[in-house]
Amino acid sequence: MKLILPAQDLFTASAIGLEPTDAELDAIEREMPVISAEVELLDAQIMSLDRLPNELDARRIRRAGRKVLAARRELANQAGAGDAA
Repeated sequence: MKLILPAQDLFTASAIGLEPTDAELDAIEREMPVISAEVELLDAQIMSLDRLPNELDARRIRRAGRKVLAARRELANQAGAGDAA
């Protein structure tokens, strides 16, 4: 009978000490306004889950949605300007 072992040792041994690269950290930093806006939208949606949304809830959700769109537009514009430069 042949013993079959998982290949986890190879992965675990090579993964020790790996950190995100500077480029990956820069990408996260560039995307942080979008991430924050999406979290704000999600918070606004969660607050209105357990009750009927009133006018204030609807306004909060719309405002957060507009913030997400603005942050995504700004990120896309930065990416486009980076490609053109």
